[in-house]
Amino acid sequence: QVQVEESGGGLVQAGGSLRLSCAGSGRAFTTSTVGWFRQDPGLEREFVASISWRASNIFYADSVKDRFTISRDDAKITVYLQMNNLKPEDTALYYCCAGRSYWYSDLRDVARCSYWGQGTQVNVSS
Repeated sequence: QVQVEESGGGLVQAGGSLRLSCAGSGRAFTTSTVGWFRQDPGLEREFVASISWRASNIFYADSVKDRFTISRDDAKITVYLQMNNLKPEDTALYYCCAGRSYWYSDLRDVARCSYWGQGTQVNVSS
């Protein structure tokens, strides 16, 4: 069983930056692909980025490519999402998820996520 917990959300002006953290429990987190999704009320959860174990496969949604960077520090059992040049349309509840250990190399399909956090809110003002 893997547990994940997000942190780092907040309010920022357009053009600003935030770094989200996804802290995992247990060593299984380090052998799992981890992804970030976001969701606005009334809309479906949207893929943002994912990083596989050993960071050998990294994917981004087109809407965040060149602005967001996903990384992992397995010594700290944490995955980060560095968000730069934030836009008002990035406002959402951001979720971290983990897939099964050594299973999927990317989590672009939300159905591939096995473990979810509670989310952290990001608000970008114009």
